[in-house]
Amino acid sequence: MVFIQILSLVAWGFHVLALDLRGYNDSSVPPDAASYSVLHVVGDLVALLDALVLSQKCEYACHGAEWHVKNFGHGSERAVSRFVPVAIISDPVQSQWRCAAQAFSAAAFLTPSESSAARQMSTEPRVAVDRLRQSGLLRTQGLIGGKWIDAYDGKTIPVHNPATGDVIANVPFMGRNEAINAISSAHETFTSWSKLTANERSKRLRKWYDLIISHKEDLALLITLEQGKPLKESLGEVNYGASFIEFFAEEAKRIYGDIIPPTIDDRRLLVLKQAILDCQLDMFNFHIAYPSTFLLRKYLKLTVSSVYGSCDNPSPVGVVGAITPWNFPLAMITRKVGPALASGCTAVVKPSEYTPLTALAAAELALQAGISPGALNIVFGNAPDIGDSLLESTKVRKITFTGSTAVGKKLMAGSASTVKKISLELGGNAPCIVFDDADLDVAVKGTLAAKFRNSGQTCVCANRILVQEGIYDKFASAFAKAVQALEVGNGLIETTVQGPLINEAALEKVESLVKDATGKGADVLVGGRRHSLGRTFYEPTVLGNVNNEMLISSQEVFGPVARLLRFKTEEEAIQIANDTNAGLAAYIFTRSMPRSWRVSEALEYGLVGVNEGLISTEVAPFGGFKQSGLGREGSKYGIDEYLEIKYVCLGNLKEV
Repeated sequence: MVFIQILSLVAWGFHVLALDLRGYNDSSVPPDAASYSVLHVVGDLVALLDALVLSQKCEYACHGAEWHVKNFGHGSERAVSRFVPVAIISDPVQSQWRCAAQAFSAAAFLTPSESSAARQMSTEPRVAVDRLRQSGLLRTQGLIGGKWIDAYDGKTIPVHNPATGDVIANVPFMGRNEAINAISSAHETFTSWSKLTANERSKRLRKWYDLIISHKEDLALLITLEQGKPLKESLGEVNYGASFIEFFAEEAKRIYGDIIPPTIDDRRLLVLKQAILDCQLDMFNFHIAYPSTFLLRKYLKLTVSSVYGSCDNPSPVGVVGAITPWNFPLAMITRKVGPALASGCTAVVKPSEYTPLTALAAAELALQAGISPGALNIVFGNAPDIGDSLLESTKVRKITFTGSTAVGKKLMAGSASTVKKISLELGGNAPCIVFDDADLDVAVKGTLAAKFRNSGQTCVCANRILVQEGIYDKFASAFAKAVQALEVGNGLIETTVQGPLINEAALEKVESLVKDATGKGADVLVGGRRHSLGRTFYEPTVLGNVNNEMLISSQEVFGPVARLLRFKTEEEAIQIANDTNAGLAAYIFTRSMPRSWRVSEALEYGLVGVNEGLISTEVAPFGGFKQSGLGREGSKYGIDEYLEIKYVCLGNLKEV
């Protein structure tokens, strides 16, 4: 034991020397080249000593290993692993062995071919930021016309890590002038971008997709740092967000029009969606653009003596103003920008000021992929000024927005003066209906996923869990146990499944709704208060016996609080579910196929999941009924939101 203590003291002596060499007394001054070389020699000595301490099963083992990763950066765990016997990290039974696995991510000891994503799970926030800087993805300026710029008046705002409160970076606080210039840049680029063939736009979008996937670990790290969700969820978001770029890269080549059966013998009617520029209306060029007309002429022996209609203008709507939220800082951008760029539009994106860094990283990769400078612009800061600039400009022909219903209504009203096309994906109040004949395990797992993904901060989260009285007690008990097992913590920790809420205001809203419900008779089955971790962490909560008099029954919580309501009949469940102004997502759990069809058709919602809690996909349309929005995103229908439909009538066609 004395030997171990002496060994530990020697190790700590080298720790102090390494800190001096690293320049911790003045972190703004990097070590010179000579010190840097000595630093790594000392680093290996520290690694060796820590390994010896580990091999002696010493109580200092965990602390030494954690220290080494923290102060020498991600990747230094490899130095320790060169000396640590495999047995030390391979026996999960003995707790002293487990401490090594806790000090590093378990994946730190895997071979290079194994998942690098898992290795990130134990990354310290400071080390994560350093890694992102080195990757070139930590951009801290806005993007206008392909150039990275600061706010014109020099103002900045901090971007915080919601799990720690630390400032990740300072970014420009932009406003009206920057927005106007971004709009002008997008407008100027529109002509050249829309003139590219669909095949060329497709290739560039595919390259963007490839770059996103090749940088998915760094992007996931960035999402977790500024938004707070667990890394595994962030990786899922990167894959989900990238899927829209891939899908619409393919759809760019499939923007088809129609030939309509004519009502008069000597006419042929066409519907165009393609971008048609410099189109000459002689039959030769028209056949190239529309081969089907060549077939008409061949088999019907037609000639053209006159043409009514115009095909001088491109069919993409033009400049798109995209306003996106903080809860999915990558996917909500790609779901809008993907179809916009694929169709030939250009875009000005205003991401949330809480999560601008992911948007900037995605834009950096877009430039690397060959997306034309000016085709994608990023501005953020003074939201009202930027929003007004987008609404007032006649150059902006479409607004697409994901966010609250209140803001969506303002954007809809503001778009009226210039009659813009508009797509709105707004708030939800999703019902989740569990019938007596449901598979209990499937219902619990599905409801858990539908409610607690992203700590309840999604617009499709199960807001009201309606449970039929015959299964209510069993479901409530099983569901509460499952919720109680959810581990809360910093999203960079591998075992975390529930991260923080985005800010203090979000936390206070959740608290007030829970207080109102419990004050009116709701039972707290689990949770119901701030988490002991402090800051904006809230305990995953289940409230029982909720009724319609409680505010939580009618308001979107946007937090980790599930509330259970009893119902008796199928008709009652449908009535309760539809008794809201929202109509985005709904969920059903039942073994009955006829009931699945009946209830799905009766629910006034744009998305319905049957025996499934995670239903979003790039190949299916996403959008709501009633005050949950207008239009659809994703799928083959999503690209139509960015196109104008043009009717062309070919008249006075005579048989030869």
